[in-house]
Amino acid sequence: MLHQPKVISVGSINADFQVRVDRRPEPGETLTGHHFARLSGGKAANVAFQAQQLGTPAQLLGCVGDDDLAEQALEPLRQIGVDLSGVNVAPDCPTGVSMINVPPGGAKGIVLAENANATWGPEALHNIVEVVRSAPSNSVLVYDVEVPEEVTKAAAEAAAERGFTRILDPSPANAVSDELLDLSNILLPNPVEAKKLSGIKVEDAPTAGRAAAALARGGAKTICIKLYTGGCVLCHNGVLHFLRAPNVDAVDTTGAGDVFAGVFATWLSKGNTVLEAARAASAASAYAVTQYGSQAGCPDNREVEARLGEVQLTPHDPNP
Repeated sequence: MLHQPKVISVGSINADFQVRVDRRPEPGETLTGHHFARLSGGKAANVAFQAQQLGTPAQLLGCVGDDDLAEQALEPLRQIGVDLSGVNVAPDCPTGVSMINVPPGGAKGIVLAENANATWGPEALHNIVEVVRSAPSNSVLVYDVEVPEEVTKAAAEAAAERGFTRILDPSPANAVSDELLDLSNILLPNPVEAKKLSGIKVEDAPTAGRAAAALARGGAKTICIKLYTGGCVLCHNGVLHFLRAPNVDAVDTTGAGDVFAGVFATWLSKGNTVLEAARAASAASAYAVTQYGSQAGCPDNREVEARLGEVQLTPHDPNP
């Protein structure tokens, strides 16, 4: 479909190096791991992959280096059909790299080298604005803050001119400015990011509800806090909803938040409500943590639909 809305994903693109470990190393300790894998990753890359996996046209806007790691990062996206015409190559700079260790239970640890993600020239900035301005009507923009703010701000301003929904994944939260928050319709923080943005410590659904309500008073129309236990707390137009995801045996949480954002954006681009999008995203992220690797954990439509009925909805948080 020539004019089908697309998901435009702006942000980080990485080559991931993942090792499974039996436990986290002590300071100064060398620990033997197993099941080493070279993967494609980065928040924006994962969001684009997820949207395309669901059959929605996805375009990735980011920067890679002029090296072999760029192919590691981009080839899986190319194979699935993501539009990579907006990916810029930074000369004399390595591609972004994530070193990931995954212990039992899946609570990964990541060391990130930004590299090309932090290198954007004037031409690259001009290109992303033109891509957003020329996108089909009702497209959805998703952006993170693992790239310079001038990048996400330029994309968000162009999307606002077109009336597109603008979804901010505020990671890392200390890099989010008030101006960028004001440009965003929807925020998708995790508990740590929600605390940094709201000042309210998020420990469970009730405290997440209070943090979401506080953030909503700051201007964003929709706040959706992704819970570490699965599911989310959604504050939309002043109404709180708690969505409890099904219990699963998690093996790797890498990219689960990106899956959430990608499905959320895709459902909105198809004309679904915010609540329907949050429900689908909760179902999808529950699947994602049962798989190793971020993009390997991106479910297709069948896998999302199969879990939708397992997401329990409480219209109002019982302890606001």
